[in-house]
Amino acid sequence: MGSAKQQTSISRVMNILQEWDKGAKPVRKKILEDFIYQNQNKTGPELEQEFAQAGSLFLARLTAWLRLTYMNGQCLTEQLKALSIFLSASSGHKFMAEFLEVGGVLTLLEILGLKQGKEVDKTAALACLQHIANAGRKYKELICESYGIRAVAECLAKVKSEEAQDSCRNLLLMLAQGNPRFQVQVYKGLIALLPCTSPKAQQMAAHALRVVQPIVEHANPSIVEPLLNLLRTLHLEVQFEAIELIKELMNYEVAESLLSGLVALLRPAVDDIKPKQDAMDDPTTMDDMNSPLPVFIQQAAAAKTIGILAGETNQLAEKLIQMRVVHNLLFAMGNTDYADSQRQASITLEHFCRTFSIVDDQVRDAMGETLYDLFMSNPETLYINMNHVQADVLVSNKVNIPKAVASVD
Repeated sequence: MGSAKQQTSISRVMNILQEWDKGAKPVRKKILEDFIYQNQNKTGPELEQEFAQAGSLFLARLTAWLRLTYMNGQCLTEQLKALSIFLSASSGHKFMAEFLEVGGVLTLLEILGLKQGKEVDKTAALACLQHIANAGRKYKELICESYGIRAVAECLAKVKSEEAQDSCRNLLLMLAQGNPRFQVQVYKGLIALLPCTSPKAQQMAAHALRVVQPIVEHANPSIVEPLLNLLRTLHLEVQFEAIELIKELMNYEVAESLLSGLVALLRPAVDDIKPKQDAMDDPTTMDDMNSPLPVFIQQAAAAKTIGILAGETNQLAEKLIQMRVVHNLLFAMGNTDYADSQRQASITLEHFCRTFSIVDDQVRDAMGETLYDLFMSNPETLYINMNHVQADVLVSNKVNIPKAVASVD
């Protein structure tokens, strides 16, 4: 009885393989759709039983067709979903080994880079790569040795769908964890994503860096400039991740550079705030002219970040004072071009005044009693209540607390 059942199973599988070999695209697509429907979440032994111990024969055909047709997208979604069933099968390492032996990783990575490729196919290819990476360290190393980090990072920067972006981010995190040979390379790849044009990719890269930073243990100095530039964004979710990453980096050797960079952002260079003459002459840019300059958004975000950091520990606040943060906060409060800069700088400066008596004394002297009382009564609305003369007083302030401390000593 068992033998008859086995013969029936073998006969069925042979018919499927013959149909595949003789069939055109519609026939193969139907075979793949049936396979996907019937074999979700099956183990390696179950797949072997389904194919009468000839699962490798079907996988070989699938892999060969994939390598021949992936560039023109023929049934690519179905091929990748079927392949994912083999690669994700528990106790199915034999299938994975067979796929890798024929250069499967390179094929999947090339799919990620296809300019004309559909995002649903790239997501499916990423799922296959995740199954491979999930199999252990040597498989992660194989992906990295095939220039996988760069391919996945570039894919994250270019794709639009959230599912594909999530898949890219998750794969990069997998490649960074439990993979000491390549963890620094993943870290650098994430830093390279920070200046990209996709806000979602920037957000995901900054979030991933918060996870990877403790793994690599040392902060790369190249992270400082692109991270501070993220504060120019109009996307609050990106700004949030940037500020959280800055907080994380206060425990590393780039802390000093980040702090001095934040203080400098409170006082933008004159060239940065002058509108370009050709932009003024172009009527199509009038909407942009009416929106806040990125440098002012960055100034407001820097003031906000400094306030958050100063509230973390007095030690950080004291470092900022030594960097003449009070002088620059007063300057930002006088920036009548952008109300949020004034508001954020006022809120942050109030914290310094209430925490350090020397700051309070210096600010009172710089403002004068009337403006100081107005400031301390409600720093959030100071920008509404002060006049242009008072704003000019703030911009031209001469506060130098480190010098004042030295003269007292």
